[in-house]
Amino acid sequence: MSWSPYPALRRRQAGLTLPEMMIALTIGLAVVLAAGRLLGLANGAYAAQTEHAAMDDGGRYALELLGRAVRQAAHTDPLQLNLSAPVDKGPARLAGLDASSLGSASPGIALPLPAAANGSDVLAVRFPGAGAAPAGDGSVVDCAGFAVAAGEEGWSIFYVARNGSGDTELRCKYRGAANWSADAVVGGVDSFQVLYGLDTDSPRDGVANRYVNADAIRALDAPLAGLPAPERNRQTHWKRVVSVRIGLLLHGARPTRIDAAGGEFALFGPGHAANAADGDAGTLVRESAMPDALRRRARRLFSMTVALPAGAL
Repeated sequence: MSWSPYPALRRRQAGLTLPEMMIALTIGLAVVLAAGRLLGLANGAYAAQTEHAAMDDGGRYALELLGRAVRQAAHTDPLQLNLSAPVDKGPARLAGLDASSLGSASPGIALPLPAAANGSDVLAVRFPGAGAAPAGDGSVVDCAGFAVAAGEEGWSIFYVARNGSGDTELRCKYRGAANWSADAVVGGVDSFQVLYGLDTDSPRDGVANRYVNADAIRALDAPLAGLPAPERNRQTHWKRVVSVRIGLLLHGARPTRIDAAGGEFALFGPGHAANAADGDAGTLVRESAMPDALRRRARRLFSMTVALPAGAL
């Protein structure tokens, strides 16, 4: 028979009382809940960071591709120049449609479709190739990266359409050897908007006096409708375009925001939003007007202005 001089201590070491156990469980549960909350916040922050990184990569790539295509409108192959022929009676290098989309297989921009996202626009660039056929020298490529040879006319057309999952994406449309085709540039497009800087001075000084959309240029060209094609091409206001402003609003792939999602995005700044947004659909985008599935997405606005040499078009 064992004996201890401390029977009271031996009884206390036998286990926990019910109040002590309840306190321990409460503290443990609080620790687990706090850890779960921290883990949820960390996962949310990681998801938000991932979405922003993906939008940054997609937006920068889209602007780089758009800028290169617009600048290519000013390309001229010196080996193909005919100085004795009038060089300003061919079609303009730039064209566009306001609040429209396109089919991937239809030729050029001749068959517009209703806009797929917030009145998104169409931007079309045509340019001559360079280098011997059939592959050219690689110095002139369309928006899909295919080389255009001398004597051929290349096209880079940008528009917004929905993919098989219903998401809106910016597409690059180009003319292949046998037919037209289109590839996705970046997904998650809320709005793609284009304004054209017109040099309305006479003589022209190469500086934009105002920025207008494609519908406004079409209205300015309306009096030219009865002229022969060469003269209409010479006088078209598309050949007065000296710069192009582009606005691109993207959203993330997942709902990662926890705010009220009631923001506004003016793609061309507050001045244009206050004076012209009502007549130019999509240049002012309100999250409150979006479907519930899109309101909680992260958003990023990308914009740029591309200048063209005077007389390049």
